[in-house]
Amino acid sequence: MRESPALIESRRFSTRTVPWLRPLGWLVAGWRDFMRCPLPGLLHGVVAAVFGGLLFWVARNHFWLLSGAFSGFLIVAPIIATGLYAVSRALQRDGRADLATALRAWRPRDARLIVFGVLLALAGTGWVLTSAALITGFTTTPVRNPIEFLRVVVLADRGYLFETWLALGGVLAAPVFASSVVAIPLLLDREIGVLGAVFTSWRVVMTNPVPLALWAALLMGLTLAGMATLMVGLVVVVPWLAHASWHAYRDLVDTIGLAERP
Repeated sequence: MRESPALIESRRFSTRTVPWLRPLGWLVAGWRDFMRCPLPGLLHGVVAAVFGGLLFWVARNHFWLLSGAFSGFLIVAPIIATGLYAVSRALQRDGRADLATALRAWRPRDARLIVFGVLLALAGTGWVLTSAALITGFTTTPVRNPIEFLRVVVLADRGYLFETWLALGGVLAAPVFASSVVAIPLLLDREIGVLGAVFTSWRVVMTNPVPLALWAALLMGLTLAGMATLMVGLVVVVPWLAHASWHAYRDLVDTIGLAERP
C-alpha cells in the first residue's frame, strides 16, 4: 500500500528519546525564557486569566458548562501559546526578543497554523458540548456550582456519570495531545505540512511514552492550579508552560533536513 506523503515527509528527520524526568528540565528552561522576556508572557497570561474570569462570571450558575469549558481550555492552549513559541525561538537564535516578536507570530500569513488552530477549536467545542450534554442529560438535579458538581456528579450514589465523563474526556484529550504536543512549534519553526507535523507529534509520543505522560500530567496539574487561584495563577502558568513547550519540541525533534522558516 502506498504511504501517505505526509507520513513520508515526517520521516525525513528523526525524533529523539529523552529521560523520563526530562520534562522537569523543560520547566526550568521555560521559566528562564519567561524571566528573560517577561512582557509578552505576562500579556498572554493576563488575557487568559481575564478570559477565564469572564467565562466564570457569565456561566457562574451553570457549572455543567464551566466544567467542560475549562477542561476544553487544555485542548486549545497549544495554539494560544503560538506567540510565546516565537519568543523562545528568537531567544534561542539571537538572544533577543520583545513583544513585537510575539505579535508577528499572529499575522495570518501562514495557513497551516490557521488550519491547525481551527481543528483544535473544533475539538475543544466538541468536548464542551459533549460534557454539557452528558452532565445535563444524566443528572437528576441542576449543577450550578462546584459544590453541586462535586455532590451530584463526582460523589453520586448511583451510576458512573463521573467515571464516564472522565473517560470521554480522556478519549478526546489523549489523541489531541498526541497530535499537538510538538506540532505547533514545529509548524512555526520549519517548512512542513500540517499532517506531517501531526505525524511527527505522534512519533514523539510513541518514542517517549513515559516522559510525555509525565509532561501531560504537569501541563494539566499546573493549569488546574492556576485556575484554582481564581484564574490569577494563569498569569504566570500560561507563559511558563508555553515557553517550556518550545523546549520540549527542541529536545524531542531533530529538525536537521527541514528548511527553517524566516
